[in-house]
Amino acid sequence: MNASIPGAKADAIRQEFARRGVSISAWARAHGYSKQLVYQVLAGRKRCVRGQCHEIAVRLGLKDGVIGSVADIDALGVGAGSPRPCTDKEGGAQ
Repeated sequence: MNASIPGAKADAIRQEFARRGVSISAWARAHGYSKQLVYQVLAGRKRCVRGQCHEIAVRLGLKDGVIGSVADIDALGVGAGSPRPCTDKEGGAQ
């Protein structure tokens, strides 16, 4: 498992899904991700450095980070647009 995403944290996320009675597949569909990718992130089989894996990990609260696009980055973060921090730790809509 990636050292930046501890297994205990992923287990806590799974328990929270169970506590709320929400399936991981339903969460994935609601956010436009494939369920296989979300399961791989939770299992630690993805590094979650960029792209959808990064977004999933940030939305689930598995790692700190921001969700943005390539267009948001100008001269290494200095410019007109900047990525917005993801404050959504429970996976709800932004």
